Amino acid sequence: MGASTFQKFLLITLVVFVSPSKFVASATVSTDEVGALLQWISSLQDPQSNLTSWFSQHFPNETSTCTWSAISCNSANSVTTINLTKLGLLGTLNEFPFSSFPNLEHFDLSMNSIFGTIPTEISKLSKLVYLDLSTNRLNGSVPASFGNLSSLAYLNLGRNFLTSSIPSEIGNLSKLVELYLNTNNLTGQIPQTFGNLRKLKVLYMFENIFVGSIPLEIGKLAFLRSLSLHKNNISGSIPDSICDLRHLTSLELYRNNLSGQIPENIGSLKSLVVLNACENQLTGPIPMSIGNLSKLQVLYIRDNKLSGSIPEVIGDLMNLAVIRVARNNLTGHLPQNLCKGGVLVNFTANGNRLIGRMPENLRNCTTLYRVRLDGNQFTGNISEDFGVYPNLDYIKLSDNNFYGEISEKWGKSLQLTNLEIAGNNITGSIPPEIGNLSQLHLLNLSSNHLVGTIPVGLGKLTSLIQLILNDNQLSGAIPQELGSLTDLELLDLSENNLSQSIPSSLGNLVKMHYLNLSNNKLSHATPSKLGQLKQLSVLDLSHNSLSQEIPTELSNLESLLTMNLSHNNLSGVVPKTFDHLRGLEFVDISYNRLSGLIPENKAFQEAPIEALQGNQGLCGNATALQPCSKTHGKMKLVYLVFPPVVGVLVLLFCGVFFTYRKKKRCQQTDEEAMQPKEFELRSVSIFEGKLLYEEIVKATEDFNDAYCIGKGGVGTVYKAKLPSDELVAVKKLHCDGVRSFEKEFLNEVMALTEIRHRNVVKLYGFCSHSRHSFLVYEYLGRGSLFSILCNEEAAKQLDWSKRVNIIKGVADGLSYMHSDVSPPIVHRDITSKNILLDAEYEACISDFGTAKLLEIDASNWTAVAGTFGYVAPELAYTLKVTAKCDVYSFGVLALEVMNGKYPSDLIRSLLSPAAIREGNLPEDVWDGRLEPPMGKTLEELVTVLMLSVACLHPNPQFRPTMYDVSQIITMQISQTDLDKYKTQSVFVI
Repeated sequence: MGASTFQKFLLITLVVFVSPSKFVASATVSTDEVGALLQWISSLQDPQSNLTSWFSQHFPNETSTCTWSAISCNSANSVTTINLTKLGLLGTLNEFPFSSFPNLEHFDLSMNSIFGTIPTEISKLSKLVYLDLSTNRLNGSVPASFGNLSSLAYLNLGRNFLTSSIPSEIGNLSKLVELYLNTNNLTGQIPQTFGNLRKLKVLYMFENIFVGSIPLEIGKLAFLRSLSLHKNNISGSIPDSICDLRHLTSLELYRNNLSGQIPENIGSLKSLVVLNACENQLTGPIPMSIGNLSKLQVLYIRDNKLSGSIPEVIGDLMNLAVIRVARNNLTGHLPQNLCKGGVLVNFTANGNRLIGRMPENLRNCTTLYRVRLDGNQFTGNISEDFGVYPNLDYIKLSDNNFYGEISEKWGKSLQLTNLEIAGNNITGSIPPEIGNLSQLHLLNLSSNHLVGTIPVGLGKLTSLIQLILNDNQLSGAIPQELGSLTDLELLDLSENNLSQSIPSSLGNLVKMHYLNLSNNKLSHATPSKLGQLKQLSVLDLSHNSLSQEIPTELSNLESLLTMNLSHNNLSGVVPKTFDHLRGLEFVDISYNRLSGLIPENKAFQEAPIEALQGNQGLCGNATALQPCSKTHGKMKLVYLVFPPVVGVLVLLFCGVFFTYRKKKRCQQTDEEAMQPKEFELRSVSIFEGKLLYEEIVKATEDFNDAYCIGKGGVGTVYKAKLPSDELVAVKKLHCDGVRSFEKEFLNEVMALTEIRHRNVVKLYGFCSHSRHSFLVYEYLGRGSLFSILCNEEAAKQLDWSKRVNIIKGVADGLSYMHSDVSPPIVHRDITSKNILLDAEYEACISDFGTAKLLEIDASNWTAVAGTFGYVAPELAYTLKVTAKCDVYSFGVLALEVMNGKYPSDLIRSLLSPAAIREGNLPEDVWDGRLEPPMGKTLEELVTVLMLSVACLHPNPQFRPTMYDVSQIITMQISQTDLDKYKTQSVFVI
């Protein structure tokens, strides 16, 4: 018997079969409440079966709810408290019997899945003091009838989907102490009637779509302690009346369109601890009265248009721990007594026009954790103005006028992950003590006047991801030891005086995306081991003295976009195997001694004359070259005869295969084969009728490489513009064997035919034909998540909120595939390369070539499929596919999104049982290209982090389901809730 059926049976039993003679007068109200409550409960879904056990333990003798858990009553046995928070209930409030609970004072339905609108009848709970409907799926408007709840002291409607404006009647709640309307889609202006809420202490209205100005009446809330209006579209100035809120401890106004000046009397807020007004359009100076905020700990006013100097009085704020004034128009010197209180942790003033030397106190400020002063006009001797910072994690002093030598004392800041001093006037050599910074991820000393050799000790920086030393006067050889930096993704040593050969050990840096050694004096042959850098996107070896032939192994660089080998002494022919570099967009081989036929590759064929000139005998069909003469006949014979022969054999094989298929399975006639049928369409909403086979072929010019946007083991993806001007992605499957071809094609079609979800790529249609077999999908313009995370600038645009939304989208899509489709679908290859993003950064799961439809009563054994590093460990020895395989891959992916790269070391450290038991997590868990997450964003990411760890449990039985993961991310439950799940054996980590 299901939970809902049992509840209805129980309700009928209690109401009909219990003898009225057993009730006393004092229990009459309670008996009515029992029936009313059970009637509403019977309309809800209870996936966790909490309510079934709750009610059944009291059946059939109880005639009152007063002994039930989560229910409290008064002396007359009338219900005063209903607390159903975090029970996973699904349903609406439409059937709730509001009039049956005249004495209800405390009603908590938070963190469930209650949807629909809030009934206006809620005003019948006339004695209600506490109402919490937060973190549900409620929509519609906030009822004006709320204004009749005259006893209400606590109202929380946050984290729902409420729309429309706030009714002015809310201002009638004169006893209200805390009001939470945050994280909805509320519009309109903040009602002036809020000025009547004279007892209000907490007002949260952030993350909505409010417009207009902050009403002056806010200043009447004399007891207000926390005011959060951030992430809206509020405009106008900050009203002076806010300065009347003498008890205010937190004022958060960031990410709005506020203009004008910061009120001069802001210093009246003597209790203020947090002031955050960043990312607005504020102008004028920082008021001098800010020096009166003696309790201030956090000052965020970055990304405005503030001018003038930073007041000296800021240095007198003894409790100030965080100062962020970056990207304004500030000028002048820093306060000389900065860090006088000795608690300064975070100081960012980059992107201004500040001048002068560093304050002396800053040199001895050992509490510093993060410092950004780049993009100013600071001067001074860098070895004298900065000290040893034992807690320092990040410092960026780039693009200033610092001079002097880099002191060996920087090697004592052992917690450093980022050290950037580029674009200054630094002289001397790189101190070998820098090699002691074992946590360092980024070292940028570019555009200075450094001399000497690159210390071999840098080879000890095994956590290094980026090493940028370009535009200096470094000399000597590139140390072989740099080959030990196996996490290195970017290496720029260009524009120096480096000599000798390129060390072959650089071929060990298999995570490398960007390698620039140009404008040096490097000589000898290019090491063939560079061909092992499969993830390399940019290779620049230009303006050196490299000799001998271009190694054919460079054709293995399948991710290469840019290759510059110009201005060297390279000889011989350009390897014919460069034909396979389909993703290559730019090439420059000018001013070498190269000859012969250029590769049949778009980048070569369309290269300008400047990219090919200065060689001895290059020829080919490129517009910048002469056609090859007979002197190249032998080479041309090899190039022109062998491939067609091989091609004929391949076509013959495919022709025999497809002829067999037509006769054996499809029973097509020769005439049908010559006239391809229209292929089936699952959705024709963007097409004018059905799309013919010939139209796809025409749109891609017979699948010309010019339209290629990606290539994998199963097929090649092309971008096609249809006659309707709609863009689609066409995945043409390889003809590489009967069984694999059919399997991959049918897997993808069968899987996507069953799926209708916003986070799964849409299949518009497919064609299975003897010449071409392909699938047509929606086109997602931002490409794969992998490509964005690999791109420095694109990754910076992928802020924390977008990343959380991407993780949530993938979780929702997988939850749907595992739980809402019959039979369930397991993807088996969840990686960042198979997550596509649309223009709004919404995630879509793609590439279902390895997907498996689970048979409920079958064993589901299979061969291992998927991408190394993402495959669940049990597949190696059981070969049994379950949905928990996708859960493991999701855990890896979520860590990758947070970390910005494949989290190999992070996985090992997170799965250390001792570390987890002690609550110690790695410090490098967050992507260093973004500002560290804070506040609510940090809480959300920590929740995702804990879920990721649970997903990576080596025993699949102890991993959560994707439904669990999706629900928890949606609800954004707290650490306490995670602990609750752990005790229920859902997460054991």
